[in-house]
Amino acid sequence: MTDSAQKTISFVIPCYKSEGSVGLVIDEIREVVAQRPEFNYQIVAVNDCSPDGLLSIIVAKAQEDEHIIAIDLAKNGGRHNALMCGCHYATGDYVVFCDDDQQCPMDRLWDLLAPLVNSPEDGGGYDVSIAKYPKKTQSSWKNFGSKVNDVVATWLLNKDPDLKFSNFSAMKDFVKDQVIRYTNPYPYLSGLMLSATKRVCNVEMEERERTIGTGNYSFKKSVSLWMNSFTSFSVKPLRIATFCGFTLALLGIIFAIWVVVRKIMLPHVTLGYSSTMAALLFIGGMIMVMLGLIGEYIGRIYLSLNNLPQFVVRDVYGNEPARGLPEAQTKLLEAPTNQG
Repeated sequence: MTDSAQKTISFVIPCYKSEGSVGLVIDEIREVVAQRPEFNYQIVAVNDCSPDGLLSIIVAKAQEDEHIIAIDLAKNGGRHNALMCGCHYATGDYVVFCDDDQQCPMDRLWDLLAPLVNSPEDGGGYDVSIAKYPKKTQSSWKNFGSKVNDVVATWLLNKDPDLKFSNFSAMKDFVKDQVIRYTNPYPYLSGLMLSATKRVCNVEMEERERTIGTGNYSFKKSVSLWMNSFTSFSVKPLRIATFCGFTLALLGIIFAIWVVVRKIMLPHVTLGYSSTMAALLFIGGMIMVMLGLIGEYIGRIYLSLNNLPQFVVRDVYGNEPARGLPEAQTKLLEAPTNQG
């Protein structure tokens, strides 16, 4: 039985194609938490419809440890949707997001939690703590995508330019409660955390090298995440479209006046076909970009009004019920056979 004086840490792990590493991540979490008897733990492992035998691994872990919940999603929705699902089952005083590939330095867990646990006099008083990696162990195009997402978040979410996002982060339970209030189908966790609190800090640490498997975050998923951050938390892009429209209209008026004056002053000069076509193509391209941007907003509004779910839970293996998900039945079943 849990000591009432203990604080509980809920670890939410989105899992995909990691049957060789997720068990090692869970084992390391238990070893690290055992170092501090004043803390208890809960592990929520979310199978994001992985095609390998991952589900049988996390279900077996749930069978051997009552602190572990294994969730099987009916379809792949991406990392942020899986994290949102896990948050509904997280009941701890602190919620930690980590990956299933051993790249998150779990041995630095207490450094990550210190800004949340300690008092302001001891460098604490924060609500969200995010690992900051001076050097990321990923491909150059992923580093470029991360940089683009950082610039967009700084501009749209009024994020501190020095604040960096990563997959290894921790937050207090009241922040998590605010995060799961978001029910639209395109969640962006970093934006949701920033919308709940401004007491966010970075903790510098080194990212580990991947030793098992390969990365699953494709260019398509990076673009999708960028669009979520671009359209979910601000109307600034629409204001840019309005500004561009007024600017092009003004340039069009100036150009029309210039054409009339030129024809009056120099009637023998023939207007240039190339310059006219260039202007038409530029203005037409800008109009199509604006219409596409407006269409993206309208499409997301339409899907939100139709209550498109963030995630669909097929089965839950464990002993603790979800918060705010009465339709999700909790059960402890036999480990399924390898699906690979």
